[in-house]
Amino acid sequence: MNPPASPSASDSNSPLTHFDANGQAHMVDVAAKAHTHRIAVAEGRITMEPATLALIQSGTAKKGDVLGIARIAGIQGAKRTSDLIPLCHPIALTRVAVEFEVEPATNSVLCRATAECTGQTGVEMEALSAVSVALLTIYDMCKAADRGMAIGGVRLVEKRGGKSGDFVANG
Repeated sequence: MNPPASPSASDSNSPLTHFDANGQAHMVDVAAKAHTHRIAVAEGRITMEPATLALIQSGTAKKGDVLGIARIAGIQGAKRTSDLIPLCHPIALTRVAVEFEVEPATNSVLCRATAECTGQTGVEMEALSAVSVALLTIYDMCKAADRGMAIGGVRLVEKRGGKSGDFVANG
């Protein structure tokens, strides 16, 4: 016999969907949601010493092609999001793209990740995970040269598709 269904967050007044009416954490039931094309874009930045940025640009870092490896790590991070974030649904991603923009004026590298799927739940967490893992990989690969690097500004920039509609961040 199946246990009685827990009340969903929609049964309470809370805007937090990962808690039921009793305040217990749960995985959101997306069974009744329509399959739609969903896209999310996230970004973040790592700031470093000018010499570290020069190492990245020259491709002469001891561990190899920093941005190439960080790109693959970001894609892998998006694919493993549900393993890292307890209440995330596993998603059949249809596309993940990770791009970098070297910004010499600020001694930083901007990372932007796009995640897409056709499904019942969004891909925001996958895009955010891709950015986070890519930036952490840059840190890991360059820490011998610069332990003072700083990662920041990781945020959702845009989301399209799904019941809640589109979102574009300000600025």
